[in-house]
Amino acid sequence: MKGIRNYIFYITLIAIVALIISFNLAIAQANLQNLIDALKKLIYNPKIQNIKVETPETIFEQIPEYKPVADYEKLITEIVEKSSPAVVSIVISKDVPIFEKYYINPFDEFDLPPEFRQFFFEFQIPQYRQKGTEKKQIGAGTGFIISSDGLIATNKHVVNEKDAEYTVYLNDGRKYKGKVIALHPIDDLAIIKINATNLPYLKLGDSNKLKLGQTVIAIGNALGEFQNTVSVGVVSGLRRNIVASDNLGNIQRLEGLIQTDAAINPGNSGGPLINLRGEVIGINTAIVSGAENIGFAIPVNRLKNMLYDLSTKGKVEVPFLGVRYLLVTEEIQKKFNLPFDYGAYVYSEDDKKPAVLPNSPAEKAGIKKGDIILEVNGVKITPQNTLAQQITSRKVGDIINLKIWRNGKIITLQAQLESLPSNLQD
Repeated sequence: MKGIRNYIFYITLIAIVALIISFNLAIAQANLQNLIDALKKLIYNPKIQNIKVETPETIFEQIPEYKPVADYEKLITEIVEKSSPAVVSIVISKDVPIFEKYYINPFDEFDLPPEFRQFFFEFQIPQYRQKGTEKKQIGAGTGFIISSDGLIATNKHVVNEKDAEYTVYLNDGRKYKGKVIALHPIDDLAIIKINATNLPYLKLGDSNKLKLGQTVIAIGNALGEFQNTVSVGVVSGLRRNIVASDNLGNIQRLEGLIQTDAAINPGNSGGPLINLRGEVIGINTAIVSGAENIGFAIPVNRLKNMLYDLSTKGKVEVPFLGVRYLLVTEEIQKKFNLPFDYGAYVYSEDDKKPAVLPNSPAEKAGIKKGDIILEVNGVKITPQNTLAQQITSRKVGDIINLKIWRNGKIITLQAQLESLPSNLQD
């Protein structure tokens, strides 16, 4: 009997398990059918009947062109195409002496017997003597045409070689003799002229409107052999001050420059720095040796001032105040125990070079050694905004208001700027 009961128990248990499994399968099948019915409704919905599955290949084919990049590249190439014909190469040539080598025997002047002469024959000393001159290329630079009748802007250090000849090569291969028209008294700017007409020229922009990060294009005669080399970058800094030197060892302090990472190489000097409107906003002038893409350009507004002076006065005039000074920094403040960490400290260590030049606008205004010029027309004097920049940005005859600290008091003086005397020009 016990075995029969056990048999009935197991049969019942199997039946219950089978019933549960059948029930779950029925539920799962119903859910699956519901899912299928829902998908059918989705697939055959009239609103989305046109949907089709794309392969990866067809998806990539349908990706639209990224227009911002294409438009940017098109803009750059169009500006370069329009600007390049007005960018010129300037080759500097000069008559240099030709030397020939010859030998002398110091014993020839002695009356020696033949046997001794033969013994001393090998004593030959090399000597050199000039044998005429020859025209040689001694340098090269860049310039850009600023008028259809052949006015060309460049750097002063490109064309200030005495007794040199300047040959200007246009982009189409034509060449002309260049004549130096004007050299800026203190800035690295020059104007030369070629005898030609109907030339393409570049429009001058406004460097006062420059912004950091603005895209710029540099074009120049890189290394003196790669004509119209193009590089693109941004405005990396404004109002930079540097001390620059050329191949001849001439040293010049340049202030208020545009810094750019557009590659500028030797030979690019005098070439244009152009904005995305195709306007010149700077004249490439210097690079930092050993650095990566740190170049400098003179703001074009200084060239515009130079051209204005030439057209109205026939010469370039530079505003002049007449003080020697130290730009106040934290170090200068501590050294001289000054009450301010900014300004221009009127000072000179050399008695032969007075801090206030005699008969200058500064002396006439009452400026004295030991004064600190804090502001010019309400603008603070700082390393980024020097006194020299404040003066040279104005015109001869302008009257400026000077805020000055003197012996514990703040005073205000007025000075009328005069033209820089010729004996103080470069």
